[in-house]
Amino acid sequence: MAEEENSGEVNQQPSGGGKAMMIVLIVLIVVLLVVVGGLGYFLYSKGVLSDKPADQQQEEVQKKEVKKSAQMYKAAINDLVLNITNTKGREKLMKLSFSLKSVEPTIMAIVEEFKPEIVDIVIAQISARSSEELLTVGGKALLKEELLGEINIVINEMTANNEEISKDNIKKILFTTFVIK
Repeated sequence: MAEEENSGEVNQQPSGGGKAMMIVLIVLIVVLLVVVGGLGYFLYSKGVLSDKPADQQQEEVQKKEVKKSAQMYKAAINDLVLNITNTKGREKLMKLSFSLKSVEPTIMAIVEEFKPEIVDIVIAQISARSSEELLTVGGKALLKEELLGEINIVINEMTANNEEISKDNIKKILFTTFVIK
């Protein structure tokens, strides 16, 4: 009987205190890794851990703010009536109005001042195309692209002595009336 009591004592396992301690230790390590990783990400995103100099980081932040705040300004050329021909040589009339979107705040004044030059470009571009070409989506897209380039060239030349006006400031052309009859 004494042997049974002794053998019972020998076979007893220690209580779950060791396992619980191991689980707590693992949880603490995981929490510590998450905190350190989060702190590292925060510092990197703020630029503290970046290889770039502080001046360059500041310039990048300013450029991003300028891009976000860049506003678009509009000017319109309305109700141009133009002669065009079809592929058979028959004459047709075209009514065209469009808006110019620009980053230049004074674009309305610039367009008004140089309207004859802009209208001349439009007449030359329309005259070089047939009515069938202008009625296609591709023809309109090509016309927009070429008008954009040529109008920017004229405005760049006319405002070359004014350093406050940026080059190639017209970014988009939007047709508001496009009728061929």
